[in-house]
Amino acid sequence: MNIIKSTEIEFNSKEMYDYMDVTDKVSQAIKEAGVGNGIVNIQTFHTTTAIILNEKETGLVEDIKKNLDQLAPSNIYYQHDDFDIRTENMCNDECRNGHSHCKAIHLPANHTLNILRGSLQLGTWQRLLFFELDQARVRKLQILVIGSKQ
Repeated sequence: MNIIKSTEIEFNSKEMYDYMDVTDKVSQAIKEAGVGNGIVNIQTFHTTTAIILNEKETGLVEDIKKNLDQLAPSNIYYQHDDFDIRTENMCNDECRNGHSHCKAIHLPANHTLNILRGSLQLGTWQRLLFFELDQARVRKLQILVIGSKQ
């Protein structure tokens, strides 16, 4: 029997580079779906967030932040932030976040991982981290589990 189950998670990020380990939530979604073998896709709904598959280690997270700041510093000119020339995709409370979008192009918006015998398949230190690249906001991600019954 084929199973397809979607779970949406909503939470508030606190600041730029806030991150949340969502690995256990993904494992729980797999368990609730009752999938034995299949795949799970984890996707962010935002253009200034990312899903990172890496170690959850304090020093590494600080290195990632530093690397992202070097790739797209917040203190340089971005056309996206020039509201005198920008006319597309504007909202009333628009913020200057060109740096956040430029950081996001270097990171994935989703990951698809294997499920085997009802368990998420990860390497020894791998964790799924939802990473905020902009400012404190309400954020959403979707977990889609696809597979066959256990």
